[in-house]
Amino acid sequence: MDRETDGATLSLSEVAYQRILEGLFGRTLPAGAFVSQNDLVKLVGVPVAPLRDALRVLQTEGLLTIHPRSGIRFMKADFEFARNTYQFRGILERPAVRVFAELSEPALIESLIARHDRAIAALEHGGFTAEVAREVVAIDAVLHFEIIASLGNPLIESTYRRVHNYLQLIRLDRTLTAPIVLRTLREHLALLDACKRRDADAAETALQAHFSNALQRTLGIF
Repeated sequence: MDRETDGATLSLSEVAYQRILEGLFGRTLPAGAFVSQNDLVKLVGVPVAPLRDALRVLQTEGLLTIHPRSGIRFMKADFEFARNTYQFRGILERPAVRVFAELSEPALIESLIARHDRAIAALEHGGFTAEVAREVVAIDAVLHFEIIASLGNPLIESTYRRVHNYLQLIRLDRTLTAPIVLRTLREHLALLDACKRRDADAAETALQAHFSNALQRTLGIF
């Protein structure tokens, strides 16, 4: 977001940015919706000037299109958007997972494995509950952000946060089920096992397989 001397304006712009994303991912702003600027002011609870700043950033990130004197069209993910997002994700994470496999702390890997094991046990013993669903979403984010963080590059981390927003948009129409969640967690464990063994080649192969399967699941092929 543009850096301004007025810290309050900057803060409100960031608030507007976050609230718009929360509305989009929480479905109070439906993907593909066309809304007026005045409607967004009421929904977000932020004045027009900082709202416009946030909208410009979100347009740059590809999540909406501003139509002057008309309104704002929010992105709705389609096949091409999903394919491009996973391709971009692979470009960022493939070199990162090799570094993660070679250099990450053993305690971090063990903690991630243990968290996956607990989620699988909860799913197998208690069924697919809302709590399990929230934990799986959190686990997915933690694992992949840790992989990216292993590069120690804030520019890549910032770009990956944008990719994460794309993934959330893609997943809005996805229905999670116990079999899908189990496959995802076990794919993660295969990746983490390779990292535990310090096998960068196997880790990259496991990541590629996971992304391929995830994209197919997203497209409803499985």
